[in-house]
Amino acid sequence: MFSKALLLIFTSFALFFQLATAVPAEMEKRDVFTPPVLYPHAGTVWYKGQTHNVTWDVSWHPVNITNKIGRIQLRKGEITTPLILQAGFDILLGRIEVHVPWVEPGDDYSLVLFGDSGDFSAQFAILE
Repeated sequence: MFSKALLLIFTSFALFFQLATAVPAEMEKRDVFTPPVLYPHAGTVWYKGQTHNVTWDVSWHPVNITNKIGRIQLRKGEITTPLILQAGFDILLGRIEVHVPWVEPGDDYSLVLFGDSGDFSAQFAILE
C-alpha cells in the first residue's frame, strides 16, 4: 500500500514537472492590424456587374500580424450582409479585385475588410 502511494506521488510530481517545463518561456507577440480602406471612398458609384479594385493602406503594418488572411464583405446601411466579395487573400497585398454583385440599388453601401479586425470603407452607391 505504501509503495502504491509513493508511486502515485512520484508519478504526479513527474507529470507536473513535464507540464511545467513544456510551457514556452515567452510567447511571440502579435499585433492587430487595422488598415484603412482607401477605395471605395465617399462619392464612389459602382454599377452591378462591374469589377473594381478595393484598396487599403498597408504602409504601416506591424511585423507580427494576428491574422494575415483577408475577406471582404458587403454592408448595406448598418448591416453586414452575408455577401463575400473576396476571401482568402493576403491582407498585405493592399488591393484585391472584386465583382459588384446584383443587389438592390442604393447609396448606403460600404465594404468590410476583415483580417485581424473589421475595417469599414466609406459609404458609396451601387446602381443598375
